[in-house]
Amino acid sequence: MHKIEPATLESGNDISMLRTLGISLREIGDRYALMEVTVDASHRNYFGGAHGGLIATLMDTVSFFPRPLLPSGKSCTTTNLAITYVRPAALGDVLTARAELQHLGRRLASIAVTVTNQQHKLVAHGTTTLMVSS
Repeated sequence: MHKIEPATLESGNDISMLRTLGISLREIGDRYALMEVTVDASHRNYFGGAHGGLIATLMDTVSFFPRPLLPSGKSCTTTNLAITYVRPAALGDVLTARAELQHLGRRLASIAVTVTNQQHKLVAHGTTTLMVSS
């Protein structure tokens, strides 16, 4: 991993995969970050709701953006992503992912992530582990 420029809202929102999926980085906090996506027809699974891969991408990506990680110029890579899907997300739902930095060691970061809909109902929750270098 190499030294990178610290991430900002602008550079985070310039990630081509996020632009393709319509995911927006909304907030970078001291130990948290928020991302949001409105489920549309391009996100549909076989049953017509949001594909689990959309939610997984949302959860994985938001994990990099609490201030001590990418916004501090640390290079990170996911080593583990564990997701529990609680309820389906329908077309038109606005999903908000919140990553909370639980632990930051010399080499690993542990993050808890929740995804809720516009009614503040839990859609998914999980954890990510990131390998970190400065």
